[in-house]
Amino acid sequence: MKALLDRLQSLLGDKGLLTGEAMATYELGARYGKGRALAVLRPASATELREAVRAAFEHGVVLVPQGANTGLVGASSPDGSGRQFIVSTERMRSVCEIDPDNRSVRVAAGMRLSELNERLAPHGLWFPIDIGADPSIGGMVAANTGGTRLIRYGDVRHNLLALEVVLCQLGAPLLRLGSALRKDNTGPNLRELFVGSSGVGGLITEVTVEVVPRPQQSATALVVPKSDASVMELLRAIESELGDFLAAFEGLSEHALQAAINHVPSLRNPFAPGPLPEFALLIELESSSSAAAIGLDLQACLDRFLENQFDRTISNAVLGSGASLWHIRHAISDGARALGEPIAFDVSLPRSKLMIFRRAALEFVANSFPALIVIDFGHIADGGMHFNVVRPHETPPLDVAQITKLRDTIYSLVVEVFGGSYSAEHGIGPHNLVYYQRYEDVESQVLAQGIRALLDPHALCGAVDFGPAVPTQAQ
Repeated sequence: MKALLDRLQSLLGDKGLLTGEAMATYELGARYGKGRALAVLRPASATELREAVRAAFEHGVVLVPQGANTGLVGASSPDGSGRQFIVSTERMRSVCEIDPDNRSVRVAAGMRLSELNERLAPHGLWFPIDIGADPSIGGMVAANTGGTRLIRYGDVRHNLLALEVVLCQLGAPLLRLGSALRKDNTGPNLRELFVGSSGVGGLITEVTVEVVPRPQQSATALVVPKSDASVMELLRAIESELGDFLAAFEGLSEHALQAAINHVPSLRNPFAPGPLPEFALLIELESSSSAAAIGLDLQACLDRFLENQFDRTISNAVLGSGASLWHIRHAISDGARALGEPIAFDVSLPRSKLMIFRRAALEFVANSFPALIVIDFGHIADGGMHFNVVRPHETPPLDVAQITKLRDTIYSLVVEVFGGSYSAEHGIGPHNLVYYQRYEDVESQVLAQGIRALLDPHALCGAVDFGPAVPTQAQ
């Protein structure tokens, strides 16, 4: 290995190869995943990355791709062997080619979402995937990031035009899959093989995405539904009457609101002097057209709509405080971590089942784990929910059996009872691999493993093996 490290040191330079204590922040995941790496590779270009892959391939070393390391399932973390390379794309940021006429941008995989939108701003454009973290663009493709505005703009998959990827094969071939064209039916859409892949099969070096005009006006409200049934009734009504403008329809529990307010001193209860509600909905309308151009003031439209919903679907509302309300929404995750140890569930369900699941899951936690606090919030309009169960710092830790019971029961409710998904946005990683093996049919797992074998025949790229847990006759 010394010869390999010396070769990589010569190739990547002092900034491009980290060992020892300098690897600590790369070895620790954002929430789950802590391992030991042999080294951290930080190539600055696709050329450097290809040479590093060739060197690692010759020595049979597993590569774990890592973008901004904001993922929550351990997919960008090494195992505990100390024999894997982390391949960080954080220095791969030199490419950012904006085509305003085509409304597209070709961008290096390591560029952060915040920087991309800063560069797009002078052109009146943005990449509208809105999440609390600041991920790399390549990582967003590997996780197929969704976010709060998915109902209007879709996830990364819906906005992806092309990508460039290095395969872990002899010679480290560099593939360009797709182009800046929106219409190109010249064969299978091979770029889809790397969307939501959790970094398995290849290392993304560049991405081309569609971008959209920046909003010229928006309208926001925080409302209290009269009942669980009123949530979907209100959603159907606003989609029917104002659906062209609906950008977000987020659910926020009382505990989620309180956690955010407790964590950020500048935040206040938006319903004061009244108490926080048991559940609230953050609604946002958005348009890239000005009020003068279309003759519509969105805040006035939203206010009138909600006035008509009083006593029908809502019992209270706070209108027109967009910045402060979104500040509360984005502070929830940090507030949960400040409160204690989160045991997080990123789930999705059919919209018709979402509130029914929530009630059943809350009842289970209250009965089986009364010391834990549920901080749930998320994307009601697309059926997504972050169902975080928090163990307060002052309570005893849960043992392995208790955590397993909690996870197994929640995921059983989601998948088996209500027909949902155990991973709505964060993909598959070592943290939730057991549920992939449990809930995905064996034939699909065998197919996924076969595809990986074509892309990466020696399974040298990625922290996850998508094959079945137990060999089957089909293999």
